[in-house]
Amino acid sequence: MNIIIPVSVAVVALAFAVLVYFLSRTLKSLQLTLDNVAKTLDGLETQMTGITKETAELLHKTNRLADDVQSKADSLNTVFTAVQEVGTSIRTVNQSVRKVTDKISAGADHQSENITQAVQWGNAAMQLWEKWKMRKATHELEKERHYE
Repeated sequence: MNIIIPVSVAVVALAFAVLVYFLSRTLKSLQLTLDNVAKTLDGLETQMTGITKETAELLHKTNRLADDVQSKADSLNTVFTAVQEVGTSIRTVNQSVRKVTDKISAGADHQSENITQAVQWGNAAMQLWEKWKMRKATHELEKERHYE
């Protein structure tokens, strides 16, 4: 029985040595993995810093562009207002021309009636004049016959 204790201690020592060996390999592998993670995080941090700077620049450019677009849109508002005023002026002129045209048409219709009446009176007067001239000529012929 004397031999069992030293063999047991030797087996335990050997098992402990194997455990320590595999544990050290696992820890070594874990350290390499953590070193890679740390390097990756450092690279990511550097990239994030660059992305943050680029994003800030892009945001500033976007704000300047938005301000520029807004100022140009404001400038266009005055153009649209001017065009609207021109349209209103043209509409007013058209209405005025339409009123004048209507008055001229109404006056022309009235004048047309007056001219028609004047022509009719003129024709009637000419017919009376012709009849009067014919009667006078007839009357003079009768006088001459009467004297002969």
